[in-house]
Parts: sequence; C-alpha cells; structure tokens
Amino acid sequence: MTSALFIIDVQNDFTEGGALGVAGGGAVAAGIARLLLEHPGRYDHVFASRDWHDGDNDNGGHFSATPDFVDSWPVHCVAGTIGASYHEALEPALTAAPGVIHVRKGQGEPAYSIFEGSTEGGETVQDALERLNVTDIDVVGIATDYCVLASAVDALAAGYDVRVLTDLIAGVAPQSSDAALERLASGGAIVVESPLGLNGG
Repeated sequence: MTSALFIIDVQNDFTEGGALGVAGGGAVAAGIARLLLEHPGRYDHVFASRDWHDGDNDNGGHFSATPDFVDSWPVHCVAGTIGASYHEALEPALTAAPGVIHVRKGQGEPAYSIFEGSTEGGETVQDALERLNVTDIDVVGIATDYCVLASAVDALAAGYDVRVLTDLIAGVAPQSSDAALERLASGGAIVVESPLGLNGG
C-alpha cells in the first residue's frame, strides 16, 4: 500500500474573508497543518491543489459578473495573487513537509477536480499517482460540495481506495455538503474522521 493525501484548494479566497470564503475554512487549514506536523510519516506523498485562474479572461465562463454560483462564480484565485495563496495556517506545514507535490488547476478553464490540474513539472495528477504507485488516497480541504467532491469522485473512478476525512473539510452549504458525503459513501469512499478527531468523535 502506498498512500497519498490530497489537500484540496485550502486558499485564502476560499477561507473566511476571501472572495468565496467558506465558514470553517480557516479551521480546516489549521487542522490539516496539525495532521501534517503531528503525523509526519502518515502519508507517503502529499498533493496540494490550488485554483490558479487567469486574470485577463473569464476562464471559459467560470468567472462572471452575474454568477449563478453553480457553474459561474465571482473572480477568485487569480494566479499570483494573495487570494490564490495557501492559507497562512497551512503554508508553514506544507513548507516543512518533504516533497509536497503542488498542483495548479483552472488555468483558463473551469476545473474542480485535482485530476484536472497539473504539477509544477507539467505532469498530470494521474500520471504522478501511477509513477508513485499510489493505491490509497485521503481527501481533505475545500469545498466539500464542489472541489473535494469532484476530486474524490475522480479518485474513486480511477480505482483508488478513497477516504474523506470529515473533520478536515468545509463546504459551501450544509445540505449540499451532506449530499456530497452521501454520494461519496455510496460510491465506495470511506467517510471518517482524521486521527485528530476534531469533530469530537
């Protein structure tokens, strides 16, 4: 078994005060940092994704002045801006962790799943997982009902054993987040707390 942690879009624009801030996003960032720092050998590999949108176009309709908040959104996570940076609570832990694989997605087009992104070296996430012989993936991050869901669905479809750590995710809305977790559980993912047990379980 070779394990990987997917850290999905824990960025300033998706946490409190950001362009599309999600309640609890800052706590998720701090919790993931704790997981990395307190359990340094738990994962063989860590992948961290970021939305990294173009600032000079609508990214294939992803940005809109009149967003529907389903397929189109206000401007967010523009490449090179503070909003696109990792949350300050997470960044030191990523720096301390050896060999983190940074993934950028949504460069000129809509992208929700980490599998739609590429590494700094231009490798697809699928190719990197295969090269590293990954078999098991834990998924954490933001947002439960969008990019976490899409990333976990794609991981399941690709044949990986997937766990979603419920105390290290935050969603846009409770109802859609609950529906996302139900969909993932019915699709074969294990939905469980992290070793930190931040939900009290």
